[in-house]
Amino acid sequence: MYVALIALLAMMPGIQKADPYLVQAKLLHAQYPLIDGHNDLPWGMRNREGGFDEFDIRLRQDTGQTDIPRLREGGLGGQFWSVYVPTSLPGGEAVEATMQQIEIVYDMADRYSDVFEMAYTADDVMRIFNDGKIASMIGVEGGHCINSSLQALRAFYRQGARYMTVTHSSNTPWADSATDEPQNDGLNAFGEQVIREMNRLGMLVDLSHVSADTMRDVFRVTRAPVIYSHSGAGGVTPHPRNVPDDILPLVKVNGGVIMVIILASYTSPAIYAHSQARDKVEETAIARYGEGDERVAQTVERWLSINERPIATLSQVADHIDHIKNMIGVDHIGIGGDYDGGGGVEGLEDVSTYPKLTAELLRRGYTDEEIGKILGLNVIRVMREAERVSRVMKREG
Repeated sequence: MYVALIALLAMMPGIQKADPYLVQAKLLHAQYPLIDGHNDLPWGMRNREGGFDEFDIRLRQDTGQTDIPRLREGGLGGQFWSVYVPTSLPGGEAVEATMQQIEIVYDMADRYSDVFEMAYTADDVMRIFNDGKIASMIGVEGGHCINSSLQALRAFYRQGARYMTVTHSSNTPWADSATDEPQNDGLNAFGEQVIREMNRLGMLVDLSHVSADTMRDVFRVTRAPVIYSHSGAGGVTPHPRNVPDDILPLVKVNGGVIMVIILASYTSPAIYAHSQARDKVEETAIARYGEGDERVAQTVERWLSINERPIATLSQVADHIDHIKNMIGVDHIGIGGDYDGGGGVEGLEDVSTYPKLTAELLRRGYTDEEIGKILGLNVIRVMREAERVSRVMKREG
């Protein structure tokens, strides 16, 4: 459908040498909303003295990975802004800090109202995208943020939060994380209540960061499709934060979406293997010299000097997308970059580079329709279904 337009562009000065796949990619970004599942800019702004007054994102910045010029270059149509707070914050402080993070998102949307508009429903996202703005949504990163309180969960929903990641890097009292020692073997009874209440509210359940047992329990309990806001395919890189192959059929049955992450240690199997080997060297040195002995650090440094860390690439991100498509189909794939939160690989260094990933998928034979689903239509479908389930549950009382 773009042949005539691409041919016209190819006749323009300076375009002759352009990558035709990249030209087509940018056209697709204009047609379909790219909805990024996870960006940590709000946490970065919280820690910047002077906030938006000093770090004016209307201008292209020399630091960070997100600003308005680069968002526009990347063809973003919608963004879930993560309202992350550390798991080390005790209960009430985590709730308060999350509220402060939410205020940063609203402040940004108000300050740059010609660029951003807050979105609360799938229809909002499509309307805002068609108006030429970036639909801005809020994702609460970690169940620790509600301090085991359904009232806090409801308050966050009223403040605009449209997903919550069930755990972050540590367990909550009611759900196990992928990177902590199991305590509940998944969800406990209160955890099941949390999932049901999220369904009732219409808040998406985000399974990035949770253990495989927690994933299984959520699929048993939830009545709405889930998302993984920023996760990779465990069958490509066996990092505990990625989605194991035996979970993928459950995602398909549920109708959920895995928003593929762009973060080196989750993306590259070679980097993951390198980190595992480095940890083994450190463990062996500790066993030999004792915890805290300076020779431990020296041993690790020597090993690193002769075992250079590999590089993660754009092509490897596309490999994760390929793997999920081959296992369960293109209807269950999205994008969740994790920029300004550790994200970025060679070729996908910041939010401006998303069309390069789209161009790579075109090279690999993905159709326009398939790419539209990956960019954002799959997430729109999940949002609409979560909204429908919410209406049904509220009628049921």
